[in-house]
Amino acid sequence: MYRRRFLERAGTAGVAVGTSLALAGCLADQYDVGMTATGFVPEEVTVEVGDRVVWENTSVRGHTVTAYEDAIPEAADYFASGGFESEAAARDAWSDFGGRLENGDRFSHTFSVPGRYDYVCIPHETGGMVGAVIVEE
Repeated sequence: MYRRRFLERAGTAGVAVGTSLALAGCLADQYDVGMTATGFVPEEVTVEVGDRVVWENTSVRGHTVTAYEDAIPEAADYFASGGFESEAAARDAWSDFGGRLENGDRFSHTFSVPGRYDYVCIPHETGGMVGAVIVEE
């Protein structure tokens, strides 16, 4: 997370001082959490209030990013790939592949309330594909 945040803040300055080639190579993977065939990588990320986390499906399997509704801070906005407003809606939609992220697809969410946010990939939940975002002030 910190590398991506640094690149976002220093992007144009880095180009101005002649590091555009090195920077271009780093910008190719501007996501915070990748999705392998069986897990989120990393499984846990720590960010600050106001930060945006980007997930990218880096595997050939379809995945979701679905918050556990009872495992996010009470005042927090719910999040799920597909834009669902509740965990039940995301799970119901999955039967028609709703919220599915294919290889290379991205999903992002900005976290405005501190706390722990646990989430899951619905089709791979039984295999343990779960993750967490820790949001600090």
